[in-house]
Amino acid sequence: MCLAIPSKVISVDKENNMVMLDTLGVMREASLDLMQEEVNIGDYVLLHIGYVMGKIDEEQAKLSLETYAEILESIEAEEAELKSANGSKI
Repeated sequence: MCLAIPSKVISVDKENNMVMLDTLGVMREASLDLMQEEVNIGDYVLLHIGYVMGKIDEEQAKLSLETYAEILESIEAEEAELKSANGSKI
């Protein structure tokens, strides 16, 4: 299964065909080598293993990011519950 994470374009380096992205609050570089359409600052794109795979509508990106945040919160709550039940660090 592949997972592409919605990310916001913070800057574009046309000379090196790279972008700086904000992915769930983490800044990372990604390649535009697989993109055929133009990407601009403020666009939302799908990031997969260091490559921008395509653009995504802002509303859809925000819905996806909310879902990711809920999943992360659920995982953290489950880990805390396991830690508490085991009485040790995980």
